[in-house]
Amino acid sequence: MKRILIPAGGALLATGLLAAGLAGAASADSDVASDPMATSAANAKAIAQFWAENNGAALKAATQSNIWDNADVSKLQSKGGYSADTKPGTTPPIGQEKKTSAKSQNVNVPKTIGKVFFVNGKGEKKWCSATSIQSNYRNLVATAGHCVYDTGANSDVMSKWVFVPGYYQGKAPWGLYVGKQAFTHYDFDVYEDYDRDYAFVTVYNGVSLSSPKANKVTFEEYKAATAKSDKTDIKATEVDEKEYLSAIKDPTKLPYYDIKPGTAKKVTGPDYPGAIVDKVEVTKAEYEAAEKKGTGRGQGFIYGDPVAEMVDKATYDDWKGEKKVDPAGNFYIVHYYIQEWYVPGSSTKYYRLDYYVIEQSAKDAGRLGDNVGGQGFAWNQPTGKYVRVFGYPAAPHPDGHKNYTGITPKWCYGKTTKKLVGSAAKKIEEHVALKCAMTEGADGGPWLLKYSNAKRLGYVNGVTSTFNDQDGNNRVDYISSPYFDGETAVVYKAAANSWSGKIL
Repeated sequence: MKRILIPAGGALLATGLLAAGLAGAASADSDVASDPMATSAANAKAIAQFWAENNGAALKAATQSNIWDNADVSKLQSKGGYSADTKPGTTPPIGQEKKTSAKSQNVNVPKTIGKVFFVNGKGEKKWCSATSIQSNYRNLVATAGHCVYDTGANSDVMSKWVFVPGYYQGKAPWGLYVGKQAFTHYDFDVYEDYDRDYAFVTVYNGVSLSSPKANKVTFEEYKAATAKSDKTDIKATEVDEKEYLSAIKDPTKLPYYDIKPGTAKKVTGPDYPGAIVDKVEVTKAEYEAAEKKGTGRGQGFIYGDPVAEMVDKATYDDWKGEKKVDPAGNFYIVHYYIQEWYVPGSSTKYYRLDYYVIEQSAKDAGRLGDNVGGQGFAWNQPTGKYVRVFGYPAAPHPDGHKNYTGITPKWCYGKTTKKLVGSAAKKIEEHVALKCAMTEGADGGPWLLKYSNAKRLGYVNGVTSTFNDQDGNNRVDYISSPYFDGETAVVYKAAANSWSGKIL
């Protein structure tokens, strides 16, 4: 196993031989890197709201992880047989999956899988595949290391990290689970060693957010909420003139009433008693003429310069006034306004204004493992065994052909390579590979050994790390995973024994 690396300073780091048995596996604590994610319940709640607000708009806007470009989709080389560092071991799965009479060719997708969403160091909303995995506190997610640690930002953990099991088009059927603590191998955290491209993340109890609700508030509460960038709204209800005139005599009620002139209005000058100023859209020629008359800018004009509005092509084509196209090909139409003073006519309408703050209530959704179960964990297993791999592939193949959408989970099934494989370009020496055409977006998805189609449970014995082209036709035909050995088990057990708690 590869355990000699050259740090930035040039000195050699050697860990020595590993003792037999899991208790003495590798260098134990020195193999484990652990980093905080959401450090408080309040911080975790804000992260959940970030992804869930506006009907999951941020979730829908995220795109698949893109750390592998076309140049990285290359051929793997055989590196020899695997060498177990300790005895093989397993941790059994947990779950409440009911047995089904489905035929074997109909693959039952496990409830445990879903997507992890995060914001990378560039500020981009991204996602990978992942699964719930068994742990003492039923709070653990397994995925690829590069889906937790930003390899382009000095291996800092990704921000706003959440796991959404069963994700589908902005929906979180079992809630959002915010990451609390990330665990990976020291060599991946420090050296970005892709032979250790796996991570286990403890998550807080899930959060379920209700549909947005508009709560009526005072004008002062409305202003305070607007200043904090909370979602707000104003509803205008028509009232009669008597109520309006009575209300505006009380200065405290002025913010709660408004007036809209009707068509039968008398246009006046600014000094006319009782005159009200209004905004009127005009042509460019009328706007320039109004300026000369003193009713445009320079005479207390409150509506500003001409306004360019980005529109679609159809609106652009129909517009009779000024319009333009910017260098990026965006279409704009230009609006001109003047101010006009008037005395309200007989068709004037009066309104009472009600103010609202849009709130979204949240409730505790419980522990991840209680809701969707958790896959087992296996290490130091023989290679050349059948596995079933799940993930959400989305990226096109290097030749541009796009098989997948990333909307629904896909799967591959087959025997892993008997020999370990490597990639000189990625400095990988100890991966196992599987014939599979899933593309990026599936990275982080579990490799399940001894998967029961009836119970929808198995043992996580790898996670998708790389995408490869073995036959040279510019399409992904193999994927690879780090080999899960005793050192992987040490990292997993550290994570599996870590408590996380509730957000609410």
